[in-house]
Amino acid sequence: MTATPKIIIRDAEEFEQEAIAQVMLEAYQQYASVLPEQRWIQYRDSIRNSVYGKAAHARIVAVLDGEIVGSVQMFLSSEDAYGNPEMGIRSPIIRLLAVSSACRGKGIASLLIQEAARRSVLLGYSTLNLHTSDMMATAVQLYERLGFQRAYETDIRNGDTLVKGYQLDLRSTSLLEDVV
Repeated sequence: MTATPKIIIRDAEEFEQEAIAQVMLEAYQQYASVLPEQRWIQYRDSIRNSVYGKAAHARIVAVLDGEIVGSVQMFLSSEDAYGNPEMGIRSPIIRLLAVSSACRGKGIASLLIQEAARRSVLLGYSTLNLHTSDMMATAVQLYERLGFQRAYETDIRNGDTLVKGYQLDLRSTSLLEDVV
């Protein structure tokens, strides 16, 4: 019988920034054909820059067979995540969830979100937030399946794109059963 490789969820190390950037860019490359070229270039650059930024409270990675195959960034407020305190989000926000296309379907994204939720609870928060758009339909399905609800009051516009807010109530989610 062959053992199933174990996915390890942990904090990223600073020396891993380039490996994380490569996973993120590969994961988000699918949107290059959907976005106008200039918008894609800006998005790609913002993804790469986020890996080297200092605002994230945590950079969580998924490791499989010694290789980084997924990541998510966790911020503690809308000011930290977007430089936008006026949004009024004063609880954790996850951004730029990415899983290598070769490793999708293994539950890695759910494990990364679960870890961000666990850490949020340990920090004393009762909600976890995120923002996404309709072009990320598969991600939206995942978020809704995990219990995230639309948070219309946190919607923002990025040019012509409506970026929809979602929120997970950490007090009532089954995502954390047997975890915290």
